Amino acid sequence: MNRHPAAVAAALTAVTALLLTACGSGGSGDDTSDAIKGAGGGDKDASAPADASAEPDGAKRPEIKLPKSLQVDFTDWSNSDPKLQAIMDDGKELLLSSYAAIGEGDPQHPAFTFYSESDALRTGTEWISGFTDKNLVLIGKARVFQPQARVSPDGSGTLFYCVDEGEGSTRNTKTGEITATPAEDALVLYRTKLSRSDEGVWKTTMVQTQRGACQ
Repeated sequence: MNRHPAAVAAALTAVTALLLTACGSGGSGDDTSDAIKGAGGGDKDASAPADASAEPDGAKRPEIKLPKSLQVDFTDWSNSDPKLQAIMDDGKELLLSSYAAIGEGDPQHPAFTFYSESDALRTGTEWISGFTDKNLVLIGKARVFQPQARVSPDGSGTLFYCVDEGEGSTRNTKTGEITATPAEDALVLYRTKLSRSDEGVWKTTMVQTQRGACQ
């Protein structure tokens, strides 16, 4: 993931501008640079799972638990194509694992390191440390919606989605200070790239974000 320096700078004046914004601009020149086209159909408002994700391919996936103070809801997070659904499922777990890492104060959280690799692992660790080094945790609510998954000609996967951070905040675990996410920073488009491991897990290798690109 390419964590944009501007996001870190913004945190000094409005720290929750970073809330749930895992990555900044940058990355490869593949089809992740396209605009998101919409969402797949399916069940609405599916809450983030508290336990380990499903293992249809037999891979042993780690358990992910979010703190009770943070709720992440996924809307229309389903696809009729099993392969695209697998990309969506593992992409969701990567997002959740990054929040769990912040909640537990562990930039090397086993679930986060399981679902990320390459640039996503390196810069994701730096981003999580930006919270933990300042004694910050995420609280409130986020909504993840308009997912679009596809398989690229080279066999890699891409997953686009939007995150609404408007009901999210950060809390300083030492001072108790709570700072809400600014309204102008609430909607973020995520563009991610994934690679399927030998065990069948779609691991995120790159993430881009763009504010204001979601409706």
